[in-house]
Amino acid sequence: MNRTRAFLKKTAWALFTIIFVIILNFFLFRVLPGDPARAGIRDPRLKKEAIEMLRVRFGLDKPVINCFESLNPIQVGSCAVNPFDTQFFIYVRNLVQGELGISYHTNRPVTDILAERLWNTVLLIGAGQILSIIFGVALGIFAAWKARTSIDYLAVGSSLVAWSLPTFWLGIILLFWGSAHGFPLAGKATPGMSSMPLLQQWGDIARHMFLPTLTYTIVYMGEYTLIMRSSLMDVLSEDYILTAKAKGLNAFQILKDHALKNAMLPLVTVIAINLGFTVAGAIQIEAVFSWPGLGSAIYEAVVRRDFPVLQGAFLLIAVAVILANLIADLTYNFLDPRVQTE
Repeated sequence: MNRTRAFLKKTAWALFTIIFVIILNFFLFRVLPGDPARAGIRDPRLKKEAIEMLRVRFGLDKPVINCFESLNPIQVGSCAVNPFDTQFFIYVRNLVQGELGISYHTNRPVTDILAERLWNTVLLIGAGQILSIIFGVALGIFAAWKARTSIDYLAVGSSLVAWSLPTFWLGIILLFWGSAHGFPLAGKATPGMSSMPLLQQWGDIARHMFLPTLTYTIVYMGEYTLIMRSSLMDVLSEDYILTAKAKGLNAFQILKDHALKNAMLPLVTVIAINLGFTVAGAIQIEAVFSWPGLGSAIYEAVVRRDFPVLQGAFLLIAVAVILANLIADLTYNFLDPRVQTE
């Protein structure tokens, strides 16, 4: 019963946080100075009539929210308008229907733009996370088991260096290395590959993914190695591990049945949170390797001042982080029965 109550409570807090983020995300781009209608179109020859048409096209001719038009003096309307015919309620209504607005630059639905880019980012992050978890956990376990030896010092030293490397700098170094070894340096696929057999297409995508995935894996593998080693060393110093040794259990049994599950708890939290944050953290990797993902979409939107795309991307990232934290909490509660809500 305690677990059910804890699940409902954590889920309710996550929903409340998402609602708060939705409201904050709406007003964040409305309080910026300047006319949003001119933001994405930097043509000084644009006439006043054309600007008004753009304002109507993007719904900027309506008040932000009833009786709060003073948030932006450019807004028109009065406090007597229908409160459901304001930008805020239209934004919420469209959001419920899965619509995030229209891009200023491409004049396409933001939902379509983010959906196209999101899967590319998920592909890149998924491969990088799986590899960094596998190698990071394995190296952390090995370093903890060989604690205070030359193997441990080498593993810790290399992990610290990998974790502290700037992502964009490591990407540039690997870009130069890849250019000397015949790896593709930009994009997701070679032009014209869509007409080739499916297996050959996937092979081409894998070659394009190699360098950005390697960059991602090196950086996060260092973090996972350090956390796993530290957590496992703490567990191996506990009294119940000494008792297991006194019972005559071998090293593999102690590690598998007594130490590893408890040592994984901090790592599970970090992995779950990283899954949310790395959606945004992939910006640097995607910018360096011109990978057509969500990170590059955000970078392009910032350069073009395409506020609807930025608004949709920020909302997507915030929801991803909130859900990742929720998954971490629930997973922690499942793995450790001591974590209960009274």
